[in-house]
Amino acid sequence: MNKHHYVAIMAGGIGSRFWPMSRTNFPKQFLDILGTGKTLIQQTFERYAHFIPKENIYVVTSEEYVSIVEDQLADIPKENIIAEPSRKNTAPCIAYIAFKLYQKDPEALMMAAPADHLIMEKQEFANTALKALDFVNSINALVTIGIKPTYPNTGYGYIQFETAEAAPEIYQVKTFTEKPNQEIAKAFIASGDFLWNAGIFTWKVKNILTAFEKHLPEVYDVFAAEKSSFNTRDEKDAIERIYPQCTNISIDFGVMEKAENVYVIPAGFTWSDLGTWHSAWENMEKDYFGNAVSGNKVMVMDAKNCMVHVLNEILVVLQGLNDYILVDTKDVLLICKKEKEQEIKEYVAEVKRNMGDGYL
Repeated sequence: MNKHHYVAIMAGGIGSRFWPMSRTNFPKQFLDILGTGKTLIQQTFERYAHFIPKENIYVVTSEEYVSIVEDQLADIPKENIIAEPSRKNTAPCIAYIAFKLYQKDPEALMMAAPADHLIMEKQEFANTALKALDFVNSINALVTIGIKPTYPNTGYGYIQFETAEAAPEIYQVKTFTEKPNQEIAKAFIASGDFLWNAGIFTWKVKNILTAFEKHLPEVYDVFAAEKSSFNTRDEKDAIERIYPQCTNISIDFGVMEKAENVYVIPAGFTWSDLGTWHSAWENMEKDYFGNAVSGNKVMVMDAKNCMVHVLNEILVVLQGLNDYILVDTKDVLLICKKEKEQEIKEYVAEVKRNMGDGYL
């Protein structure tokens, strides 16, 4: 393993599209969504530990989740669990860990990845990741991993790429498009030169810092002013000063869409962001009629293509529903058309307005 290879696992989100199973105090990255026996963050850690030294694996999360990370990832050094004082999206998160790593290792090559994605082929993923790390070591490039789309998903970002290779199986990015409507997504798939954006990034740390300085100076400047505090006892106080000044912005909007040195590697592995109940349905075993069921006492009659996730102790009899999501927790029952799943975030906001924070 290369001592200059690092990864930052981003684990601060609340997974609101996976409500009501994913809650603010225990979001989906800490859940075993598919019944594999391991939570999503545990699977992610093991995926990177396959080719990155464990002491070089960092988790960036919210302060409220630090103890959960410690419980679920016993092999990670406690000092590698980085606590954000507030949620400011992925750009400040990546700026934080990039400044921290650069102070420690100016030759660092870094990946940044979500904690809650599903990737089954561990070796194929490692091969792709190492290809990205080798590429950014030799050229000033910001690399993302792209997934060949299988249907017109309107919840993913799309990457359009040049057809000529910049290096074997690596292509320069032409455009990014965030969450298109159904018609545009269909056109993207038909064109053949668009990929889903997996949100898994690779770069040399000094090059991503240069990109921040050029494209997102308002974030770069507040971190640069405190850089001498990183990896010291003053770091926590410095971060408490920095974060209130940070713009709430994603790395995609803040840097990747503006930079000219962005490349994509089309993935050869199966991927899901497990961002929605539909994506869980896609990755679960189904009966003859396409129903995916989690729960020991579920009877399904005259129903097709439903996603059912209920408590084991509850008897559920489901009749006559097609293409529905049914999720039952101890205090919430959700029944929703699958085609409306992108609106679950809005339903959660409505629950908050009408019922308070108790169900979030």
